[in-house]
Amino acid sequence: MVVRMGRILAAAVALAAAMVVASCADSEQQMAHGDCASDELIIGSADFPESETVATIYTEVLRINGFKVATKFDFGNREAYLPAVRRCVISLVPEYTGNLLRYLNKDATATTPAEVDTALSSALGEDLAIATPAPGQNSDAVVVTRATAQRWNLTTIADLAPHSAEATFAAKPEFADRPGGLPGLRENYGLDISAQNFVAIADEPETVRALTDGRVTAADIYTTSPAIIQNDLVVLTDPKNNFAAQNVVPLFHAAKKTDKAVAVLDAVSAELTTAELISLNTAVSGAAKIEPKAAALAWLTARGLDTPIA
Repeated sequence: MVVRMGRILAAAVALAAAMVVASCADSEQQMAHGDCASDELIIGSADFPESETVATIYTEVLRINGFKVATKFDFGNREAYLPAVRRCVISLVPEYTGNLLRYLNKDATATTPAEVDTALSSALGEDLAIATPAPGQNSDAVVVTRATAQRWNLTTIADLAPHSAEATFAAKPEFADRPGGLPGLRENYGLDISAQNFVAIADEPETVRALTDGRVTAADIYTTSPAIIQNDLVVLTDPKNNFAAQNVVPLFHAAKKTDKAVAVLDAVSAELTTAELISLNTAVSGAAKIEPKAAALAWLTARGLDTPIA
């Protein structure tokens, strides 16, 4: 028994030591400084498939156009990769205009694409810079089944408001309180979802299942989710811009932004619509499970971006 307890204690000590080493490595990576003067562009991504796919497109198109590139994908959330950009550990990362604005300025109230772009330009400061935002957005959306849309003749969020008392709504828990969530839907459209009719679900696949199974009437689902097309769901339009614009945009460390890099990435962004993001997400995260690099190269080739931009 003593020997066994000794082995358990030794294993616990080893595990704790490993965790400390890993934690220190993570901290060192976040606190490290890159070379802001280097001509190499280090492309980063957040830790979800769409970010890695878009980052791969950036990587491949920049390589095609003669840039020296490296990658640091799956870097984590915004709290991890934004400091890395500021320190030139990452040179460039795909971002979303509205969320980036709120991160940089928690008091920002802009919601339309033009308002968000203007406010974001002012919020970037001296060490961050962006290229031109793409028309494609990955934003929140109120989504219903086609059967519900036809039964109640729904096309906009306002059309759902008269059914507030009977509608049930699924979304992440924080949607209940954040300004663009239930409070915003109530203020902007009169869609008043009661607490007992709100179903908090953190996982998007489970949210989609709740909607398609009929457990809820409507749900907050991101506009580029492959589940929308796969399940023939209907996105209700948001004419009052309750949900802030979330256009995809290349975010640089300011020292890494050059006219040539911007010209290359602007050519990509011009083609990167919401429909194209959905198509890419479906290819990578859907049944086909295509590798992001293969999907990126196929996409660039289909749009004539597989040769150097003049």
